[in-house]
Amino acid sequence: MRVFIQSIVAQLLLNPYIFWRGWQAIPPRRGWRIPYAVLFIAEISLYLFGFFFREQLPDGVMIAIQSICNTWYIASIYITLSLLALELIRYSQRRWKWLPYAVTRRWQRIKLALFFLIPIGVTGLMIQAYHTVTNPVVRHVEVEIDKPLPGRDSLTVVLMSDLHIGEVIGKELVQKYVRLCDAQHPDLVVLAGDIMDYESRFAEAAHIEEDLRQIEAPMGVYIIYGNHEYRANRHAKERWLRRTGGTLLVDSVAMPDSLLYLVGRDDFVNKRRKPLQALLNGLDRSKPVIVLDHQPWSLAESCMNEVDLALHGHTHNGQLWPYPLLMKLVYECPYGYYRKGATQYYVSSGIGIAGPPYRVGTVSELVVLHLRFKRQP
Repeated sequence: MRVFIQSIVAQLLLNPYIFWRGWQAIPPRRGWRIPYAVLFIAEISLYLFGFFFREQLPDGVMIAIQSICNTWYIASIYITLSLLALELIRYSQRRWKWLPYAVTRRWQRIKLALFFLIPIGVTGLMIQAYHTVTNPVVRHVEVEIDKPLPGRDSLTVVLMSDLHIGEVIGKELVQKYVRLCDAQHPDLVVLAGDIMDYESRFAEAAHIEEDLRQIEAPMGVYIIYGNHEYRANRHAKERWLRRTGGTLLVDSVAMPDSLLYLVGRDDFVNKRRKPLQALLNGLDRSKPVIVLDHQPWSLAESCMNEVDLALHGHTHNGQLWPYPLLMKLVYECPYGYYRKGATQYYVSSGIGIAGPPYRVGTVSELVVLHLRFKRQP
């Protein structure tokens, strides 16, 4: 819902620009311009209808409106980027006159051709972006921890973050996630925050907790909060998470099979969450320590406390290009494997999405961590 509200930026800024450039490209005839104008009027009317009556409309109607308008929101970003590239070409042509005469004398025809080619290209991009979301990749990561594990030298841990169960990510996709997870035969599964999107009622109505109970992991399933668990219906979300069969860790520590420590931190949005040092106090540091912390803001804290492995999500690696470039400016490690001192990190791009079901330049991923431990003498 929040992404739908935020897309007002596209409605107020991108739509007028796209409309203006398209209006210049099409022939100045009513047969072209009236249908063109009607399409834009219909889209903005549908958006405003959903925006102003979002609290009164039934979920089914609101989800349909969101789907149409948010899809256009994402498409409008890439149409605008294409048009801005053409602006650069026009500007450089006025300055340096580098285009051949055969192109410049047919410029109006070329603009009309681009009027069709750009939307066709963006449509192809959107189809691939949707396919990326609905078909998560399995990312295998080897991690060596220089501590012994009594009775064994390896573990397989599945990391899933950012499921965002709600209007978009529903029962069918969650069932696919569970099948994909079970196919890896994990010893241990961690769900690293943002399990739900904004409202809990969609997961509750579809009884998606029953699907999450199908995750098979001999050492258990462990869950931590993300920032979305604090958005709307917080207590209902907590009750629902406890019905999934997993162990909810909120500023608490678990010890699966008495082999290692899992330290589940409350989300960063809770400014009163416990310091990591307080959670680690009294632990046997000869055993491996894995910290689960949804947002990757505390890398230095994990390093200072000599954590062996820290697992994060939250960033989605930007989800839509060019946002991955911005993520590199915001986070020390926005995605993937990272090492700082003796501490190793993995920041997942998430298996689900926030908002419209599209990814461009990023992937939806299920991470399989193959942990190797120091052999006992």
